[in-house]
Amino acid sequence: MTRIPVEADWDNAPGVLEGARELELTPAMCDLPYWLEHVAGSMLRRLSDGSVSAAAPTQAVLRPGPLREALIEEFTFRTLAEEKATRALSFLVHHAPDRDCLEFYATQLVDEARHARAFRDHLLEAGVSEEEVQAAVARTVASSGAAVLDPLEEFGLGVLRDRQDFYGGVLVLTVLVEGILAPAAELSERKWKVFDPRAALVERGANMDEIRHLAVGSAVVRQHLTERPEARAGLLDLVREGRRLWEELPMAQVLHRRESLFQEGLAEHGHLLGDYEIWPGRRLVDTGVEERMEAAECWSRETQDARLKYMLLQDAL
Repeated sequence: MTRIPVEADWDNAPGVLEGARELELTPAMCDLPYWLEHVAGSMLRRLSDGSVSAAAPTQAVLRPGPLREALIEEFTFRTLAEEKATRALSFLVHHAPDRDCLEFYATQLVDEARHARAFRDHLLEAGVSEEEVQAAVARTVASSGAAVLDPLEEFGLGVLRDRQDFYGGVLVLTVLVEGILAPAAELSERKWKVFDPRAALVERGANMDEIRHLAVGSAVVRQHLTERPEARAGLLDLVREGRRLWEELPMAQVLHRRESLFQEGLAEHGHLLGDYEIWPGRRLVDTGVEERMEAAECWSRETQDARLKYMLLQDAL
């Protein structure tokens, strides 16, 4: 029997924070045969045959209220973000410099499209009607999508489509998109584990993919700079430009509204959580909006710093 790589093993895969900071993978290690065998053939098959499953959402999520609204806002945002990532990845596939990169980014494109569908499908599973989902997505497009995702997309497409810069595009996706959003996804997985175990499972599956994406993207940039150190100055400028953009975006307000809705739900349904800890020594029911946001910000900063050092871009810190 073929050994399942730890990052594709539901039972043993590291959390997104540990994996994104420490795991080392390359495009050659995660090529098309790898994806077909270990992602489609093992990881996803265990979802489809029911050997990996989770309980249905609790009534706290199924009934109208702040928890349900928090879930709808979060998962429509994630759906839109994953759709934009899917479209952007087509340029990485097109400009891939070799077969290993072409195959890896083709699989990542499929991963992101799967994630978009999974987040949307879970809302339907949670009893949100098709019409409600469409309306929620439209609200997201006009609000947090326009304020946060559209500027990020414009910045990324300027690198990928307009400059046709493959390595710059990998860097943008690795540092400014997944390196920032992955820690927030880790928080989401932990938050929903009791209230909506299936939502947490959706996040867990997406996070397992993102660990792989972060690790390979970092390896691509590291190898490029090892072979062409003269490219380092341009990539450093790109990181700094992207980080300046990120600081101008109202993501904190988006997260604050989402966490405020979740907090209202905690006040109403916190008794369902018991002593469940969101991180060691801290019960979820005892946390507040700012504390959870600060944790996600800290995780994001630590993840980005670790990846930038690995990519030989520590001067951007």
